[in-house]
Amino acid sequence: MSTTCEGDAASTFSYEGGGGGAGGKFRERPFRTIEQRTPYDHPVNNLRGITATTPNENSGSWLTKLVMDPASNLISFGANRFSSVFSKRLPAPPRQEPEANHELSGAFQGTVPENQSGGQEPASGNGSHLINRSVSGGISELEQLLKQKTFTRLLAHLNPSMNNLQTEGSSNFRQENCRAKGGSPGFKVAILGAAGGVGQPLAMLMKMNPLVSVLHLYDVVNTPGVTADISHMDTGAVVRGFLGQQQLEDALTGMDLVIIPAGVPRKPGMTRDDLFNINAGIVRTLCEGISKCCPMAIVNLISNPVNSTVPIAAEVFKKAGTYDPRRLLGVTMLDVVRANTFVAEVLGLDPRDVDVPVVGGHAGVTILPLLSQVKPPCSLTQEETEYLTSRIQNGGTEVVEAKAGAGSATLSMAYAAVKFADACLRALRGDASVIQCAFVSSQVTELPFFASRVRLGRNGVEEIYPLGPLNEYERVGLEKAKKELGGSIEKGVSFVRK
Repeated sequence: MSTTCEGDAASTFSYEGGGGGAGGKFRERPFRTIEQRTPYDHPVNNLRGITATTPNENSGSWLTKLVMDPASNLISFGANRFSSVFSKRLPAPPRQEPEANHELSGAFQGTVPENQSGGQEPASGNGSHLINRSVSGGISELEQLLKQKTFTRLLAHLNPSMNNLQTEGSSNFRQENCRAKGGSPGFKVAILGAAGGVGQPLAMLMKMNPLVSVLHLYDVVNTPGVTADISHMDTGAVVRGFLGQQQLEDALTGMDLVIIPAGVPRKPGMTRDDLFNINAGIVRTLCEGISKCCPMAIVNLISNPVNSTVPIAAEVFKKAGTYDPRRLLGVTMLDVVRANTFVAEVLGLDPRDVDVPVVGGHAGVTILPLLSQVKPPCSLTQEETEYLTSRIQNGGTEVVEAKAGAGSATLSMAYAAVKFADACLRALRGDASVIQCAFVSSQVTELPFFASRVRLGRNGVEEIYPLGPLNEYERVGLEKAKKELGGSIEKGVSFVRK
């Protein structure tokens, strides 16, 4: 009698032994073609259902269906980890048994033909009928096998959610029911606009974040390719892709943090106001999905113009009755990153040792770096102050012109977005004193939204800090910023209310 397990490995294993498993052993056999009972759609969405058959002249055959994770390769018929478990523990199949339909934990399924009376035992669907009942021969040994710790752990890995797997007909094993072995627990993060110039590097960097356990990538185009590419990275986060408006709700359900870089990029000669007519509709649609599927998620809004898109998101959430101003944050971290870098260049310091608070908004003159509050404390000349302020305010234009129309600031924006998202995740974890600049609902000025330093916590923004002492140059800049910012905010509010 022989048991043949076939898979993607370069060889198969043949079990040879007497009845009841006595004297049985595994021998390696040449590779032969596998039979796939479940179609392999994509590593993002489906795992392969691979069959292994055990010929038996007297009792027909068992049909065993296994799940293989193509990312971790944990269950591979030629892999050492798999064969080492079964080569020591798997008994020979019974030669003669009454007919039964045996199903193990929803991940393994076995069948033997009907007994002589034509009856057939129903399967319980969870394998408990194999453990609780006592029969003779190989089934008794199979009961003992199921009690082994190694086999139990293997089943738990294959099927962490036993009640959700389909086991009838052509089984469809979804990747969301599986976890990469060794993946640490963390938060569920969705990136809306993951196939764009900012979204792709952002997705890659978030896949590397150890605080992320599940990463959902959504876009209206090209998501399968981006997801497949990033899913091959050997980090703990499980990656799933979602394509098109019809999958938006699936992408958002259950998320802890939603990052929105969706929208068109700036082009040469295009202001952030020019982006408004295009990106405003995109942000409204995405926020409607958030209010329905994950209203308690922290939302990091990157889509430009942030000065208008954050008020748009707030109005959408208000209409849905889910608005929590603590959980909606416009990402202005790129202004801070640029300020730290440019100031460090002038002072001859490591940018990682420099902290420049940037307040106001996220466009042109609304960006106000408070150079008088730089840490470590320093003394800048008036000329240096004016140069640095202008460069920080026009950093985006600098990149657009340098790329000669081929794109905007995508890589530095992705880096800044991940830096801010990591701060949000650390705050969700319960870390203390997580302080960053963000564009939020605020009472620091008379404007309803304003960017300033905030302390993040489990519920989003826990505290908003005042601006602190300003010099004359900064006070003048603040008045200019508020005048420009007020019009942008009103434009966003009117877009939803009209």
